[in-house]
Amino acid sequence: MSRLTAPQFTNAAITGEPEVVEDAAWLALKAAAIALQALQAKDGSVPATKDHERAAALVAELVASVTALAPRFPHDASYLAALVIDFDRWVAQGLGVPDFLDSLLEFNPAACRVNGVRHLVVFPMFTQNGSASRLVEAVLIEVIWPEFIARLEADDYSNRLFVPIRFLDFTPGYDTNSAVLFPETVATRSVPTFTWGAIFADREAARFRRVVAAAAEVTRLELPADAARLLSDQGLAERTFVMWDLIHDRTHMRGDLPFDPFMIKQRMPYFLYTLEELRCDLTAFREAVSIDRRLSVISHAVLSENEAVLLEHARLVQYAIIFDRIFRFALSGSRVRNYDGLGGQLLFAWLHQHGVLHWTDTKLTIDWADVADVVIALGAAIDDLYWRSIDRPKIAHWLAAYELVTTTVTPNPASVWARGKDALPLAGPAGGLTDALMDDEFPLSMFYEALSKKIGAVILSTEGITGNSER
Repeated sequence: MSRLTAPQFTNAAITGEPEVVEDAAWLALKAAAIALQALQAKDGSVPATKDHERAAALVAELVASVTALAPRFPHDASYLAALVIDFDRWVAQGLGVPDFLDSLLEFNPAACRVNGVRHLVVFPMFTQNGSASRLVEAVLIEVIWPEFIARLEADDYSNRLFVPIRFLDFTPGYDTNSAVLFPETVATRSVPTFTWGAIFADREAARFRRVVAAAAEVTRLELPADAARLLSDQGLAERTFVMWDLIHDRTHMRGDLPFDPFMIKQRMPYFLYTLEELRCDLTAFREAVSIDRRLSVISHAVLSENEAVLLEHARLVQYAIIFDRIFRFALSGSRVRNYDGLGGQLLFAWLHQHGVLHWTDTKLTIDWADVADVVIALGAAIDDLYWRSIDRPKIAHWLAAYELVTTTVTPNPASVWARGKDALPLAGPAGGLTDALMDDEFPLSMFYEALSKKIGAVILSTEGITGNSER
């Protein structure tokens, strides 16, 4: 992959002076996109003929704004030029289901991983955990690519598709819980080979800081000094999440995998998604511990500047994974097949049952000297499940995965799955097993029910949050 270096970008592209978000062209673009959304159907088309004249005028405003802003983003010149063509063609063909494949193929932010580089992104797309419709969305983003991450990715943790970003401004599809920008969400005539995937580290960090601070106060958890710094410093938290996400993201394609790791278009019991996401997080945790242990035995006088920064963030990643999982993940979202929520419940229960997390006298304590090995052991158990399942039939893997979860997290007493394999429709289609799961197969424990009442409103308050709002 070719990497552009800082001198290849204009100063405005890097620093945004004057601020792009204050530019009249951006404000006009944003307003046109929002007005256009009101005319679009779920598939992105403008179905009412009476709306076509208005929609065409809005597209013309949008295109004019893109053209005006294009000189601010010279590294995206081919993309923005193709974007104008795609919009013009959409109008010329009657504003049916949009097809922005040509412009999508020209947009490759993974080729521009330079800290501070900005992109103008406009597509008809849905936003995960946000709008389920492919509406025209516009978002201004900035790449987060500190030197220690660049070296980490170039050496032991190659992940050429990974692009960590922060919000500058956005249309309503991102005024939600969505923290990703993925090419597969864009309306296209065919599915291309994807060359990038972007994660809003600033939103992840801001949500983490607000929720964990509230949870620590409610549970009277005494935070280690490093963890306290993480909650007080948005920039530090962003860089920590970038390191976590870098390793997590690459893990989906690595290891002994009995199935498509992304489980695309596969109908499976939701606890399998739980285990896959947790496997990737615990791999990131394990690698952070490995880096920590390798570098911590070296005298600080001998460590290079990059190694010292890496050591600092390796320790912070461990706190971030544990706290985000057991506090925010466990209680975020609905109780309808919430696979991330179950992952948080599983990690909390595992730590509690292995004697390193204690809820005693209404006070939460963690034995930090022993916690790393216990967390790594959970990751090893999931890895072993995957390795064994290479030789297992699909249904046998599902049953083994359910057993792994239920040895730690108690299932709903009304569950058919909880009665054992003799109660399940094993002779029928596999979909029957998925249907047999309850929406809330693993209800919240009494601890989490009580905690939810205390911090539930805090979690809800993070919808639409950005790093700028938390600095």
